[in-house]
Amino acid sequence: MLLWDGDVEAIRKFLNKNMGYALFFMFLVMLIQNSFTVFPLILVITINMTLFGFINGFIWSWLTGVVASLIVYYGARYVFQEIIVEKFNKNLIQKIDANGFAYVFQARIFPFVPTSLINILAGLSTIRLLPYLLATSIGNFIYFFILALIPAGILSANWDEYIIWIIIAAAILLYYLVKVARNKRKSADEKTE
Repeated sequence: MLLWDGDVEAIRKFLNKNMGYALFFMFLVMLIQNSFTVFPLILVITINMTLFGFINGFIWSWLTGVVASLIVYYGARYVFQEIIVEKFNKNLIQKIDANGFAYVFQARIFPFVPTSLINILAGLSTIRLLPYLLATSIGNFIYFFILALIPAGILSANWDEYIIWIIIAAAILLYYLVKVARNKRKSADEKTE
């Protein structure tokens, strides 16, 4: 109920008594977030940062986000595929099949796409594990870091506007470098065939 109400201070006091329980509980919260998107992701990251500090909270959010997304990906692919495949548009799944890494990466850094939807659609598609894992790891790292800056107060008026633009530009540059490298590899693979 405290998580549902968004009472970060009460959650911190409750979980601060037992760190092992706190780590496990926050992993379960991230697993729920990646399965059903019930809680706002920024709330989960804020609680992790409140419990574990900025760096450790960010890293714990990122690691549990990647692990939870893999669990949902495998669940959608191997356990629940027959049940849920009919609920999704086949054209959307085909788009993921055609642009696996790029689709997952773009969806990870775009703030309005629910993480659960990305995980389930990727599990239903034919995207291989390694491109999915890389796109999820890189995309979540960028997106989670930006979300972590908000409760940390770094995006407040005290921070220089140019530094914020540099971070955004670096994220965009990283995206395009990955895309160019992927296209070169794809072209090289086509030439060898």
